[in-house]
Amino acid sequence: MNNIVLVHGGFVDGSGWEGVYRSLKKKGYNVSIVQNPTLSLADDVAATKRILASQDRPAILVGHSYGGAVITEAGNDPKVAGLVYITAFAPDKGESVATLIKDPPPGAPVPPILPPQDGYLFLDRAKFRASFAGDVDAERAAFMADSQVPWGVEALSGKISEPAWKAKPSWYMIATDDKMIPPDAQRSMSKRAGSTVVEVEGSHAIYVSQPEAVASLIEQAAKSVKTSAAA
Repeated sequence: MNNIVLVHGGFVDGSGWEGVYRSLKKKGYNVSIVQNPTLSLADDVAATKRILASQDRPAILVGHSYGGAVITEAGNDPKVAGLVYITAFAPDKGESVATLIKDPPPGAPVPPILPPQDGYLFLDRAKFRASFAGDVDAERAAFMADSQVPWGVEALSGKISEPAWKAKPSWYMIATDDKMIPPDAQRSMSKRAGSTVVEVEGSHAIYVSQPEAVASLIEQAAKSVKTSAAA
């Protein structure tokens, strides 16, 4: 199980996966990165499936944040052998990111999402690091804030037709200092999905700040699926 496909979330692009990519490549994995347009869930699922179609064998499909919704839908593709959620949304049938964030628990941090502009969302640049990338160095966090990708409102409302985690094995990394998706929400979603869970102290951008830890979980998933296939 040497093929890995990485899917980014909202407000960012695929370049944030560079550290994870480098770590996995050193270990001999074939790694592909999806560049989601983040305009709608359907478009992002289609972009992911195009990358899956180019794989020469089944792959582990990995999603961060909103990318978790993408892999939950795209993961039904026969080329997907397992799912890895990195501080990500794992919606059930009929759910969307919008429904999952609609009623935050009392005291939960509220992401500094600015009012929509022409149907797109941005995070407040001044609050970006504190909410999204608290353990990323200040210079890189500033670059991430200033290079935000507009996140389409339509992407948030895209509903899952059939969650892949009901049929495919899954793994989930909970970031305990996440200020975008409350850790308790991550625990609830990962438990519902029956995921193998690890908890790591880190921010929502843990895939940027701790690429080795993220790569390690992905490798665990790949080895587990490979062992199951061999059996």
